[in-house]
Amino acid sequence: MKKLLLLAILIGMTAFHAQGKIREKRSIVRLETTMGNIRIALNDETPVHRDNFLKLVSEGFYDGTLFHRVVKDFVIQAGDPDSKQAPGGKILGEGGPGYMLAPEIDLPFQYHKRGAVAMAREDDANNPDRLSNGSQFYIVWGKKYRPRELAFAWAGLRGGLYGDFETNREMEQEYLTTGGTPGLDGGYTVFGEVIEGLNVVENIQSTVTDSHNRPQTDIVILHAVVEQKSKKAGATGKRRYSPGLY
Repeated sequence: MKKLLLLAILIGMTAFHAQGKIREKRSIVRLETTMGNIRIALNDETPVHRDNFLKLVSEGFYDGTLFHRVVKDFVIQAGDPDSKQAPGGKILGEGGPGYMLAPEIDLPFQYHKRGAVAMAREDDANNPDRLSNGSQFYIVWGKKYRPRELAFAWAGLRGGLYGDFETNREMEQEYLTTGGTPGLDGGYTVFGEVIEGLNVVENIQSTVTDSHNRPQTDIVILHAVVEQKSKKAGATGKRRYSPGLY
């Protein structure tokens, strides 16, 4: 009887511990835009990017910036400080906070499924180390893929600059049933995901743009708010990387 009681207690403790892990809170940021609100949960597995994003949001860095690059069935991009009150027709996308971030690419756990949030960066020719822009980020919309299309997209990446990388069944099913942009996997740091407001992302990615992919009607981040922080947030300190060092 004592052994059975002890076993029951151990099982109960294990279940409680598992529940605690499942319920562990992630950091959450709310983007209040002219087209509606988007709530983003940040990954603790990408601590440098998480803490950097939280800091910029807390400082009001994103308030007044535009979604300056919108590509239908692909991504919507924001975070260029030069976009604040930028006149119509101005080409945007070169601005930042004056530093870059070391990559935290975490395949197959963080990938470009629909709703994924990742940091933008310069192309491979100018940035072979895949350093992230310090402030510009994008949200994935993408499209659904057929099995052969997905295999082709991944084969192209494996045969190119990034070499072999790990995938899993969850990734495959996500791209086949929900959608995303698998062609970006391995090249950019995915540091969060949309948990509310994916309909807003859909509406933004459908907007009419000019020849430089800038929306003809400005889509503004009116205010970005940190709703909550995870227990691990802030642990990285100021691990930043100056463009002058690379």
